[in-house]
Amino acid sequence: MSKVTPLMAQYFQLKSKHPDAILLYRVGDFYETFGEDAIKTADVLGIVLTKRNNGGSDIELAGFPFHSLDVYLPKLVRAGYRVAICEQLEKPSKEKKIVKRGVTDFVTPGVTIDDTILDRKSNNYLASIHFVPKGELGVAFLDISTGDFLMSQGDAQSIEKLIDSFSPSEIIFSKSYTRDYNNAISDRYYHYTLDEWVYSYDYGREKLLEKFAVSNLKGFGVEELESGQVAAGAILHYLNVTRNEKLSHISRINRIQSDQYVWLDRFTIRNLELIRSVHDSGIALAQIMDKTVSPMGARLLRKWILLPLVSIEKIRSRHNMVAHYTENPHESDELSNLIRQMGDLERIASKLSMEKVNPRELTQLRRALETLPDILLLLKMSNNDPLKILGEQLVLCDTLREEIRKAIYDDPPSMISKGNVIKPGYNEALDDLRHVIKNS
Repeated sequence: MSKVTPLMAQYFQLKSKHPDAILLYRVGDFYETFGEDAIKTADVLGIVLTKRNNGGSDIELAGFPFHSLDVYLPKLVRAGYRVAICEQLEKPSKEKKIVKRGVTDFVTPGVTIDDTILDRKSNNYLASIHFVPKGELGVAFLDISTGDFLMSQGDAQSIEKLIDSFSPSEIIFSKSYTRDYNNAISDRYYHYTLDEWVYSYDYGREKLLEKFAVSNLKGFGVEELESGQVAAGAILHYLNVTRNEKLSHISRINRIQSDQYVWLDRFTIRNLELIRSVHDSGIALAQIMDKTVSPMGARLLRKWILLPLVSIEKIRSRHNMVAHYTENPHESDELSNLIRQMGDLERIASKLSMEKVNPRELTQLRRALETLPDILLLLKMSNNDPLKILGEQLVLCDTLREEIRKAIYDDPPSMISKGNVIKPGYNEALDDLRHVIKNS
């Protein structure tokens, strides 16, 4: 009878906690996968499948250098796999037979902030559906990379239209309703099932009240949406399961006002080629219309295309703002130049909240905040009332900008290719910075 090596014993222990995910197990300068994980990894990544001795017997092995994670991780996730990243938590030493390891990150198609996985011009929604026999279904959507959190409820047909409009990267639901899900959604989206108890009203509501530190949900306009609360609460539970617990950027949940939009089914979206063409050489409407200068603008435009307004008043207000810049090209150019400097403010702010931001992104965040006073002035000086109202809603974040300046400074010319320079006390300054964001 073969004896399992200490290294593999540790691997099997960690793998048992994440049986549904590919475990990237850090060994020295490599991430290694074993057994069925190795077979899947080798197939998706096109790397060599070998074997490792496991105390007298062999086990399948496939691995890649740790510095190639940004290359290989996106391929695994896009192939529809959940990935648990296991790191060495201490330095190797001669005194220790095996170093301590633990899962430090968990990536699924719907829960990621990795720029190499995300499409900068599209939201990356995780959806949750709460099935209710002979009642209204609940649905919730969260883009963890931007903090956009939405909720609604309705009959099966309306929920299906919502799903097709938001086109989530991943859908979660109770495993006891697998047949209902297959009948309604089929295999059009990547999905994952959770235990039935997660989709209970008391638990879901408790998760929401705890997250937003409130005694009820009236302030969000969703107090009466019981099925929606269950779906949204399950999303918060799932974030904890996937080790995403620093979520101060998710500061509210919004109700999807179904009566404010024209809801399009998947056949309409596909046949009108709104987002992508059905022909290899075709050009979708979104590609033709997209003259945006920031990823945030591109994502907003796609929302507008998929969620056409019903209100004539709101449509006219939007048209008037567009007309203002059409008639005043100098203002349009000036505003475009400012917005172009902002980069992807939404996603950088989310990374900061989740403590996954790097120095270069911090510098970009500061530069984005430095454009706000000029944008505010342009909006206030326009003779368009809706634009003036937008200006009044802008918060300049002076304190936040100053905290970033304390934490980090720009690249000297000789350091541009090497990244930003971190000041002494960087981690302490980051703590102050997170405090500012949490309380702003």
